[in-house]
Amino acid sequence: MIPSDVHFAPLTEVARRVATGDWRSEEVTAHMLHRIADSDGDWRSYLHVLADRAMDQARAADAEVARGIRRGPLHGVPVALKDLCDTTFAPTTGGMPMLRGRIPARNATIVDRIEAAGAICLGKLKMTEGAYTAHHPDDPAPLNPWGPGHWVGSSSTGTGVALAAGLAFAAIGSDTGGSIRFPSATCGLTGVKPTWGRVSRAGILPLADSLDHVGPMARSAADAAALLWVMAGVDPADPTTLPDPVPDYPAHLAADLRGLTIGIDRAYATEGIDPAVADALAGAEAVLRDLGARIVEIRLPPWQRLVSMWIPACAVETAAHHRDTYPARKADYGPGLATLIDSAAAHDGRAVADIHHERLRFAGGLRQMFGGVDLMICPTMPVPTPTLAAMERYATDPELLLAILRFTAPFDFSGSPTVTLPLGPAPDGLPLSFQVVGPHLSEATLLRAAHAVQCRTDWHIRRPPGL
Repeated sequence: MIPSDVHFAPLTEVARRVATGDWRSEEVTAHMLHRIADSDGDWRSYLHVLADRAMDQARAADAEVARGIRRGPLHGVPVALKDLCDTTFAPTTGGMPMLRGRIPARNATIVDRIEAAGAICLGKLKMTEGAYTAHHPDDPAPLNPWGPGHWVGSSSTGTGVALAAGLAFAAIGSDTGGSIRFPSATCGLTGVKPTWGRVSRAGILPLADSLDHVGPMARSAADAAALLWVMAGVDPADPTTLPDPVPDYPAHLAADLRGLTIGIDRAYATEGIDPAVADALAGAEAVLRDLGARIVEIRLPPWQRLVSMWIPACAVETAAHHRDTYPARKADYGPGLATLIDSAAAHDGRAVADIHHERLRFAGGLRQMFGGVDLMICPTMPVPTPTLAAMERYATDPELLLAILRFTAPFDFSGSPTVTLPLGPAPDGLPLSFQVVGPHLSEATLLRAAHAVQCRTDWHIRRPPGL
């Protein structure tokens, strides 16, 4: 018999219980589908729920377990997909009403990998239009379970909400300027933005290809490690994927950080930052030191100019992707995405070259910096979770938007891996968060650090009020 609050159980526990036969995937999946039907009307996280297909997958998983077959760390576990993952079994729209009813001919590579590992696909999750900052006006945005009047982040909005509300055990997110990290921060989750090229983007609708990252979001580092292990690896369908072997991420988790050196640039991490965020980061630093890490002062390469270039960089690449439908179908686009694409015309080849060179300088400086430390820490956002009213000002004021990109955009430009994880609550009770950032292909070390923090603290197991 599964417990009544199984929806908040760790993914790793669900997988273990299904593998031993203590729980049946069919029971767990039916519970999750009932919960989605009963409560997602309040949160609006799912775009498509695949109830019949999910139950068929769950029964098949139970039958395999009964025959002694175990596919891996996701076998029999219900998860969900962001709606930019191509699927042959459900429409993929990328948050764009103009693509409603689009059924791709092939699954995204990561969808095939997740399902081959035995995961149960509950459905497709909502996202902002085209993976940019805002939902299309015809698409009601998901609501934050921690506070419906507060921002969910962008663009993995449905992913963040579904996990915070206990409507999936893990899910896919994507990150071009912070879209794994912002919803993880605002919803009290753990999100992994892998090294660019570590996870295939074949079959993933792009926003800006050279900035786009696809990664797992979950309620703990251990759960995210299990999903990343399945997703990662070279893919012939995506020539930008990296050929390096994929470590067994769950096997690298540890409860202490002895031997690790972690850097902090105090000017970058604390100057001009809300005091609640700065105080919480100091608490995280103390935990890392107690776990055996050595904390040292570092200097991040110059980042301000690079952050100011994120909007034009994104605009130019987005315009290239949408050239077949924009401006031909401009009336079908929401104002946020249309404004971004229109702005691309203001940036000529010299401007694009300038962005490219600034990006290379930052990435090179970051490589040198990581020659002296294993990882670095910084906030995820400069402020606690904003209200929706405050975010309306961010949407219309480029300076405010760039301010909130301070801790996210540089690491999309560099392709660096990061793990976002919860901190203790802000004064208003909503979650705070911080990032651990590493050199390329350091996901195993990042997850080890995040897991060690979560072995020592309870920040990641706190639940929204009433849930």
